[in-house]
Amino acid sequence: MKRRRTRLELVEDRTPRIHRTRFDEERNLSPIQPLTERQAEYLDALASSAQVIVLGPAGTGKTFIAGTRAADQLRQRRISKVVITRPNVPSGRSLGFFPGTLEEKIAPWVAPLTEAMKERMGQAAFEIALKTGDIEIVPFEVMRGRTFKNCLVILDEAQNTTTAEIKMFLTRIGDDCQVIINGDVSQTDLRETSGLRTVMHLIKSRMMPIPVVEFTRDDIVRSGICAEWVKAFEETNL
Repeated sequence: MKRRRTRLELVEDRTPRIHRTRFDEERNLSPIQPLTERQAEYLDALASSAQVIVLGPAGTGKTFIAGTRAADQLRQRRISKVVITRPNVPSGRSLGFFPGTLEEKIAPWVAPLTEAMKERMGQAAFEIALKTGDIEIVPFEVMRGRTFKNCLVILDEAQNTTTAEIKMFLTRIGDDCQVIINGDVSQTDLRETSGLRTVMHLIKSRMMPIPVVEFTRDDIVRSGICAEWVKAFEETNL
């Protein structure tokens, strides 16, 4: 005797209707598209190397691409955590001490990175990831003794690290980590040798297999006026 199909089975046989929402679109963002050949080189290096060093003037997309990649890797659960840090060296006159915890004190310093991540993954998703520890902002003062595993680690404004600081940072890296080091050695605010310069010397002298992507003022995409100012300061050696 032929079995009678139930209503539930009939429902399962139907082609499901897909209702796309704004949140579905946010979860399926298009991949980052390079605007210059150097940005394409940067993205290729990120896709194939565990450590990448990116040099160049302001406005070339160094920080934006790092933050956007971090957001994508975290959203797609290809990593368990994003770790963000940078030296807390002011680029001008100090405004004094910021109130709050160490993490709250360093937040203004890493704003360029966190803003890029918020733009990519959304404010609410970013705040949740920050509260759960999926995004961690780590001051240099508390980094010693840490080991970073299965995460993406970004060091921004690396030209302002001392040799001792960047040595300490690079020796925190554990298994299944990708490290992005961004900096512009022409804009160091240190009175001593930049740790980024030291690292560049070691990579070149020891022929270490770490890609170095070097942007120039021709790669500036922020704005035409930004490119004009970079050109003016470079050509007058200021």
